[in-house]
Amino acid sequence: MAITSGTAGAPSVGKTKSTPMTKEEKKVIFASSLGTVFEWYDFYLYGSLASIIAKQFFIGDPTTTFIFALMAFAAGFIVRPFGAVVFGRLGDMIGRKYTFLITILIMGLSTFIVGLLPGHASIGIAAPIILVTLRILQGLALGGEYGGAATYVAEHAPEGKRGFFTSWIQTTATMGLFLSLLVILATRQAIGEDEFQAWGWRIPFLVSVLLLGVSVWIRMAMSESPAFVKMKAEGKTSKAPLTEAFGQWKNMKIVILALIGLTMGQAVVWYTGQFYALFFMEKTLKIDGATANILIAIALLLATPFFVLWGALSDKIGRKWIILGGCLLAAVTYFPLFKALTHFGNPALETALNNSPVVVVANTDSCHFQFNPTGTKKFPSSCDIATGILSAASVNYTIQEAPAGTVATIKVGPKELTSFDAVMTPDNLNFDAASKDREAAFKKDVAAAIKEAGYPAKADPAGINKPMVVLILFILVLYVTMVYGPIAAMLVEMFPTRIRYTSMSLPYHIGNGWFGGLLPTTVFALVAFKGDIYYGLWYPIVIALITLVIGALFVRETKDRDIYAAD
Repeated sequence: MAITSGTAGAPSVGKTKSTPMTKEEKKVIFASSLGTVFEWYDFYLYGSLASIIAKQFFIGDPTTTFIFALMAFAAGFIVRPFGAVVFGRLGDMIGRKYTFLITILIMGLSTFIVGLLPGHASIGIAAPIILVTLRILQGLALGGEYGGAATYVAEHAPEGKRGFFTSWIQTTATMGLFLSLLVILATRQAIGEDEFQAWGWRIPFLVSVLLLGVSVWIRMAMSESPAFVKMKAEGKTSKAPLTEAFGQWKNMKIVILALIGLTMGQAVVWYTGQFYALFFMEKTLKIDGATANILIAIALLLATPFFVLWGALSDKIGRKWIILGGCLLAAVTYFPLFKALTHFGNPALETALNNSPVVVVANTDSCHFQFNPTGTKKFPSSCDIATGILSAASVNYTIQEAPAGTVATIKVGPKELTSFDAVMTPDNLNFDAASKDREAAFKKDVAAAIKEAGYPAKADPAGINKPMVVLILFILVLYVTMVYGPIAAMLVEMFPTRIRYTSMSLPYHIGNGWFGGLLPTTVFALVAFKGDIYYGLWYPIVIALITLVIGALFVRETKDRDIYAAD
């Protein structure tokens, strides 16, 4: 039976698998994908320009201002699940089209206003307050956008092509990241770095209004989802989507399974392949930022078509095992792949790690797990200062037990450097001025000692095997395409039409906003805790394995499910 949307020009639902894609269906995919690319572009701009924004909107020393800028960036991740709840509810009550039209307007206007917002020097404390408010609005909008776009496209898709249709949505995060980096790079080159730092950083934010105009114009011309129109005509829309989705165990248990058995693992594989790999090259391997960005951009371009390939394949063989297969491959190969990245990206560092062991002598009771999700907490013990500096310098170390009360020392070959216990400021957010001076001097001494031991301050550009690095990055992003390509279709298919927008959005954004968004800070804390630059990989590996087990045992395949039923 064919079900039409009741709107002129809208595509029909329930067509056969062999029916060619219509012009209207292409428009649905293009409009949804374009809008989501735009939202990710907006979201990434802030992260890419955090250090510049810190100087413009916050007061204090460079470390403190950057911490507050990162807090504002983290706020966008933290509120994403709340946006999923708010806009998911609206989407299930008033429709998909108008809800994600609202989300794109909120995201676009918030981004545009950042480009116009005067800095702290002009309007004082109002500047950071407005900035954080805009950042929260961006996070809320993004929380509502993805579920709407995925649901809208899936509900327009013919039978047997939902994986293929929704996989185009999955390319948008990568394309948004790439577009933001491209616009920033072009602006920098056009006006020069000094002008960019002073005022040119605003241009990428202001340019977004053009993308907003195009996206809104296209979305205004779109028809409502056929499945929602059918449900509304039959009087089966939900009056209380939140209560139905999360207050009834039959639905809530599926939400929990979607989180633990799918999106949690998908998120850490995604963030490891696209974001932590870049972080690892820049911060651990000391490859210069421009080179690292170019290498990851090449890998992203090469791998992006595989989002669509895996999505289409999931229509034939199922979605579940492609996603779980990506989790398994990631868990099994992360250690050798990242060690290979070191081998080909900074061979001098690999040699130093193997030949120049470093020992921290400290009482282990004073060595803490330096988990710092908001970027505001400082760890003042002598052990924490020593291990934090070594971890940031990409130095492996072992800890030798010392009596209680011992001030930690670092042994690098014959040299022994004594750390110190810092004094905190009254607000307990940072070291006091004297401790900052001691920390700077200690860092300088440690840098000199490890340099003498063979640890390079920067990767030698001539020593980078770029083709091999791109190959390794391509493999990491290929895992991303496996777990991410089919996920939208599967989440849509897990829930009934009447509560679909609400139900699928929450586990997706908890998985990606929290488990994925906290990955870099969790990985660094694990590295500092263990003294091994690769130890942080246990975080995505363990999460991916949990998803593999729970997904394999309890999550059912969904590719042949009828998604047009309200219940």
